[in-house]
Amino acid sequence: MKQVLSAKKDFARICIEEANKVLDIEANSILNLKNAIREEFAELVELIIESRGRVIVSGVGKSGLVGKKIAATLSSTGTPSFFVHAGEALHGDLGMITGEDILIAISNSGETEEVLALIPSLRRIGAKLVAFTGNRESSLANYADLAIIAAVEEEASPYGLAPTASTTAIMALGDALAITLSSLRGFTAEDFALFHPGGSLGRRLLTRVRDIIEGRDINPVVDAETSVKQALFTMTKSRMGSTSVVDEDGNLVGIITDGDIRRLLEKSVNFLDKPVRQVMTKDPVTISPDRLATEALKLMEDREINDLPVVEDNKPVAMLNLQDLIRAKIY
Repeated sequence: MKQVLSAKKDFARICIEEANKVLDIEANSILNLKNAIREEFAELVELIIESRGRVIVSGVGKSGLVGKKIAATLSSTGTPSFFVHAGEALHGDLGMITGEDILIAISNSGETEEVLALIPSLRRIGAKLVAFTGNRESSLANYADLAIIAAVEEEASPYGLAPTASTTAIMALGDALAITLSSLRGFTAEDFALFHPGGSLGRRLLTRVRDIIEGRDINPVVDAETSVKQALFTMTKSRMGSTSVVDEDGNLVGIITDGDIRRLLEKSVNFLDKPVRQVMTKDPVTISPDRLATEALKLMEDREINDLPVVEDNKPVAMLNLQDLIRAKIY
């Protein structure tokens, strides 16, 4: 049994050591990539910003898979982009590219046959050619209008056969390009949500309080002189745990909740016929219909409240309940 346990420990140790070795090599490849972020990178950013066309990313094999990710990140952060497989481009997909476009060709060696075969047609089309390569002396780097050199000292795979650190470096370079462009263009969270309308991300970034309350027309309101007992009836009828309190002009002046009433009942029942203005919470926290629903959720969490008056021009237009936000999946 001791031998089995010892063998398992040795196996775990070897696994951990190998994994850490890979992570160290790939981490260093990204840190060393800072040397590639020089004037050429700034020229590429300026070229894309000033272009009226799109950014096309191309490559084959593992570089092609990385290219797909780079194109997707560019598109989702405000730079129109798509991926074209270099092999498919040679058989008709070059028709997707116009003279106003910029093609980023990815090849660590800079000698990938399919990528180099694109160059004559790209020249005739008029598209700009940008090389992402690890070889400054390569054919691709020499023929490109602009070359970004992302060289790595070693791959993380045994004998350096499988692209690992090199693809990690190129992917990080693509992220740096996408986010730099996004930042310079003033790309906002709302812009990001526009391109991601599906799922929880879209709900969090696009849904406003107005969208929530339109689904439930519930707005319990009582006058400041209304009795506490009548306010309780109003809450019960609306199936809400609170009601807004307004003055004679309809302006919000307070809120009273069923929790307030329960706490008062622990002391006495003599308050039920008193006007709500004597027991209400004055100047309650409110929110505008045009605010993001996520802001309403944060307010309710921070204040530990379940109901939030929605106010427009100082007049309550709805009562937002925590359950409304949960049903809308704003969390």
